[in-house]
Amino acid sequence: KAVFLIFGLALLAVRPGAAVDTNEDRTLSPYFFVENGDPAVDRLPLKETRVDVHIAGVIADVLVTQVYRNEGSRPLNARYVFPASTRAAVHGMTMTVGDQRIRARIRERQAAKREFEAAREAGKSAALLEQQRPNVFTMNVANVLPQDEIRVELHYSELLVPTEGTYEFVYPTVVGPRYSKEPETAVQSPYLHQDEAPAYKFEIETRIAGGMPIDELLCPSHRTRVDWEDGDTARVGLDPAETEGGNRDYILRYRLQGKEVRTGLLLYADHDENFFLLMAQPPRRVEPRQIPPREYIFVLDVSGSMNGFPLETAKTLMRELIGGLRPTDRFNIILFAGGSRLLAPRSLPATAKNVQEAIVEIEREQGGGGTELGSALDQAMALPETKGVSRSTIVVTDGFIDADAAVFEQIRTRLNRSNLFAFGIGSSVNRHLIEGMAHAGQGEPFVVTDPAEAPAIAKRFQDYVRSPVLTHVAVEPTDFNMYDVEPLSVPDLFADRPLIVFGKWRGKPSGTIRVTGMSGEGPYEKVFDVAEAKPAAGNQALRYLWARAQVTRLSDYGANNGDDNRRAITELGLKYELLTAYTSFVAVHEKVRNADDPAQAVEQPLPMPQGVSDLAVPEPELPLLVALVLLLLGLAITRRRRKATPVACDLNPYPLLLKEKGDNFAPDCP
Repeated sequence: KAVFLIFGLALLAVRPGAAVDTNEDRTLSPYFFVENGDPAVDRLPLKETRVDVHIAGVIADVLVTQVYRNEGSRPLNARYVFPASTRAAVHGMTMTVGDQRIRARIRERQAAKREFEAAREAGKSAALLEQQRPNVFTMNVANVLPQDEIRVELHYSELLVPTEGTYEFVYPTVVGPRYSKEPETAVQSPYLHQDEAPAYKFEIETRIAGGMPIDELLCPSHRTRVDWEDGDTARVGLDPAETEGGNRDYILRYRLQGKEVRTGLLLYADHDENFFLLMAQPPRRVEPRQIPPREYIFVLDVSGSMNGFPLETAKTLMRELIGGLRPTDRFNIILFAGGSRLLAPRSLPATAKNVQEAIVEIEREQGGGGTELGSALDQAMALPETKGVSRSTIVVTDGFIDADAAVFEQIRTRLNRSNLFAFGIGSSVNRHLIEGMAHAGQGEPFVVTDPAEAPAIAKRFQDYVRSPVLTHVAVEPTDFNMYDVEPLSVPDLFADRPLIVFGKWRGKPSGTIRVTGMSGEGPYEKVFDVAEAKPAAGNQALRYLWARAQVTRLSDYGANNGDDNRRAITELGLKYELLTAYTSFVAVHEKVRNADDPAQAVEQPLPMPQGVSDLAVPEPELPLLVALVLLLLGLAITRRRRKATPVACDLNPYPLLLKEKGDNFAPDCP
């Protein structure tokens, strides 16, 4: 009786609803937005996001305009979390208050924050743009007066790399809730409940200047309208009927006539440095005469954020992936949420019986709990290897965790000779994690945003891993002084996509660049004449794209060199005016506009990504007393059950899922 009395009293201390703590230092995880009912305070200051995209050749120039409007009767300080492309090089920001337009300055992160806070306390309107993750930004706007409209413009560049002749531009519209064991590092934002429409207007228009006739144009994510200027140029806008486009990734794909790909050498000559970009199309894939034995380790996310559409899509994908294996292949599965469960102690032959039993186990999953990807990868990497077998690890997840850099370092340092391929599932995938894992594992990222896409993408993966397109790749200059080249080493190429090399050059643009390797048909060589590529002022984006490539490498693989990497990234951000984890943009209106009335702080709620359920937002943490009582109660019940009833392992609903116990493997018991 005493135990249950304490248990009941402790539960009274737990507030239902939002996973939020009144202590601001601890309110750092996602929680549900609750309207406070005060009509004097406008809780939704972001009124509109507009995106203007100009694609010329292989470079996308993007301008994002966010409009904040205070329709209440008190001054506001607003905060908004929003996503960006994983490849975005953000190199400009302006703020417009009334008729005054202010260009933001790049500052070291803490210096920018101090400047913003000083302006806010002084009653000045100001804006601060910070990077929380390489694909998650935070906009803070200070002293938005009643009836004020403040426009903030972000300018970024992005490189578009085609795969199998298809170009793809992606604009993420919403940040999905991130799972974190350490709330102090989590992305902080309130969320609307599932199926609630975004409270702000979303518009996007894309102009594509292909340089040659555009053959196919498709937007699988949104309803659109297309206006053709000519055969080479098209404008794509949202259909007027698309009123809720801000809760999922905007995806635009196109092909050029004959599936041609723009390859070659681009040059940019600046006053102090010169930059180049080389895009070399590898040979077409050929069927090898002999394919070595293959082993696939599938690491499947069954956490709470996968509940509903993402998990159902993952199940479809897994059916296609496992069902498409050859009988000579071997496979294993790790299901992970807060913990992880293994299908078998050693990989199984892909016989019809084993494949069917594995699919049945996957179909039983409903989704729930946290997202402990790191421990699942540890388990995958510790599996016994079979000599002479080519192993690939395939991770299937929505990526709603925040331990990106740690995961990349884990993969890079422990994956050995196994390639890693990452499948992102969901309408608003954490693309930074998906692409970063594939990059670290020398593999390729795949993203499935719609259940109908799963079979086709699974088939593309199966075709993709059958044989590499180009191995032993080397890029060598002759009479062309190039340096600071990215990437540092070129991996084997599996996909039918161009080889991308960034770098700087000194002296005259002359000489050649020679690309060599081994294809399925034998030695491969392609030579580029530098003199044929004239430096052009229109290639200015190469400056930012090169710097962004450097920052990406330092960020992804710098977990063990914290101070040195921090200094290097900070210097790159300041020199090239680039948003990074350690540099921020700050804009201040120098006129004091709010001298007397302290502004009310508000959080801009994010829509739940389309197809993601409320289970993605964690429940409130139980107080320590409740956790202790639950532990004692559980121990007491367990001891009684053990005395009264022998363990009935034959009742285990997951007979194929095994857990390591010492040196032996035995089924988990109910």
